Formats: sequence, structure tokens, C-alpha cells
Amino acid sequence: MSDDLLNVQNLRVRFHLDKGVVEAVRGISFRMGREKLGIVGESGSGKSMTGRAILRLIQPPGEVTADAIRFQGRDLMAATKRELQQIRGGQISMVMQDPKFSLNPVMTVGSQIAEAYRIHRKVGSREARTRAIEMLAAVRIRDPERVYDRYPHEVSGGMGQRIMIAMMLIPDPDLLIADEPTSALDVTVQTQVLAIIDDLVTARGMGLILISHDLNLVASFCDRVLVMYGGRIVEECTARDLHQAKHPYTQGLLAALPQLDRPPGDLAVLTRDPAWLV
Repeated sequence: MSDDLLNVQNLRVRFHLDKGVVEAVRGISFRMGREKLGIVGESGSGKSMTGRAILRLIQPPGEVTADAIRFQGRDLMAATKRELQQIRGGQISMVMQDPKFSLNPVMTVGSQIAEAYRIHRKVGSREARTRAIEMLAAVRIRDPERVYDRYPHEVSGGMGQRIMIAMMLIPDPDLLIADEPTSALDVTVQTQVLAIIDDLVTARGMGLILISHDLNLVASFCDRVLVMYGGRIVEECTARDLHQAKHPYTQGLLAALPQLDRPPGDLAVLTRDPAWLV
């Protein structure tokens, strides 16, 4: 499609270890426009590796190969290191799972957001500070001037996630990859953070890849869903049809979800078929 924002063809991620080669992502292909695309699956299914591979963040002994990873028509597999540095953050941003490990503990959160803006927009420190405070307000942080001067250990988990979202969105990228952005948060804060992401993505006309274990969340939040198993995409469907999925793996994941409108019975067990890996 000519209006593709991202087009991934035959993406593979391998890790060359002493015990042999481990295939983390095994020849997946997908494309997306300026939409909200969910990627779901169990731990180890290749979801996070897919997000990192798109940005070429896999380090040795990992290896990324693909026929093409085209972003707005540009093949990221052919991009130089310098070009990738401009694309990362400036055009494609990624929110990692836990802000405690993503934020610099010896810098204030405001200076980190301002730095992200200055790297990609080449502005002065005063303008960067103003934009960082505006971005903190945009992610619904009260008293953003005060929070600007806080250190990461002085903010809560939910606020830390909002700060990471502000940092990733301040350069105004075209695509946001959110890797389990609410995994460490309680349910009410999860809803608030997702609402912030939804508002900003919609207002800016961005694309979003949401990586998650939560099928119900993805079904209610995204436009389309890719289901991954063993490094492969086993099913693709519109989010509204996720609960009518046809693949037995997706059906097994759905069956394992607790139902509030029925008494608990025996725990559902997923019976795996080796043919799913073929």
C-alpha cells in the first residue's frame, strides 16, 4: 500500500549462543498505517524483540535480518548508524516497560525530557524547558514546573510512565512503539495512562504499536491485532473481532482469561500443537 507507515517483510531475530542458534522472531511480515496496532502473545513469543528489531536495537550476539523494514518508504535495514540515530526518537519512539530502568537516576526528569527535545530539534535550553513543561502538562501531570525538577526516585510508577511518554513524544514522532507501557501499574492508573496515549496519538495522527499480554486491553484499545506464538504471527484480526478468533492458540489465550460474569471453574490449560511453529 502506498499509504503504509511501516512495512515489515520477513523479519528474523536470531541469537548466536554457545549452545546453538535461538530463533526469537521467525520470518514475520506485516504492514500498518497511522493506526493502533496491537501485538499480543505469551512471554517469549517475540513481541518485544519485534519492536526492538524495527528500531535496530538488537545487539550481538543477536542478529536482525529482513527482506525490508520500510518506514515511510525508507528501508531501515539499509540505514547508516547516523541515520538511525536521527530516526530513533525523532521519527520512531519506543516506551519501555519500566521507567526505573529507562530514566537516568542522576538527572532530573525535566532535564531528560528537554534533552530529548534538543537532540532532535536543535533549540536553546530555555525553549526546551518550556516545551518539556508543556509536555508534562500534556500527559496530565499536575504542577509540571515542580515535577520538572524532580529526580526519578522521587516520582511514583504511574508518574514515571507518564514522564517516559512525554520524553518519547516531545520530538513529535510519526510512530510510537509502546512495550507493555502499563504492566507495572494498577488498573485505575493503567486506564489513565492509556487514555493519555490514545489522546496524544489521535491528536497527532501518529501510528502506534502496542505490545501487551492483556488481550482485553488490546481488544478495546487497538484497531488491529497480531497474535504471536514461537516467534511467528499465527493470526491477524480486527480488534473488535478478537474474541471471535479462529486460531486455537488465540482461543486458548482467551479461554484462560477470568470471567466476572461466571463462577470460576477448572483452570483452562492451553494444549500446544507443534504444527503452530511450522
